[in-house]
Amino acid sequence: MIKLLLDQGLPRSAAAILREYNLDAIHVGEIGGARWADIEIIRRAREDGRVIVTLDADFHAILVLSGVKSPSVIRIRIQALRGEELTRLVLMVVDRCNEELKNGAMVTVQEGRLRVRLLPLVS
Repeated sequence: MIKLLLDQGLPRSAAAILREYNLDAIHVGEIGGARWADIEIIRRAREDGRVIVTLDADFHAILVLSGVKSPSVIRIRIQALRGEELTRLVLMVVDRCNEELKNGAMVTVQEGRLRVRLLPLVS
């Protein structure tokens, strides 16, 4: 089962809604991580076996430069999503990319487009 860690900048309500769909989802704000640096979020996601969901491009850059295979990251490139909208989007990505996310991937979501790149990547 995919476990999710939602980054700051995403609606905290989305984590609660995702849990209603029986997904193991937490928001960094729920675990005292609202001010964590990206590298700390990556460390926590890796330790907990979670996929990071974020608006931030820095996670992809950090993963490319470090050459690691985890954690997987879902980068949302659609602004101002409310909790319900984000939930629907994340559910779709988890459904379509489940195996890739389990094995290490960077997924980028834009309006009408989904791109998956397997980890590790080289710059």
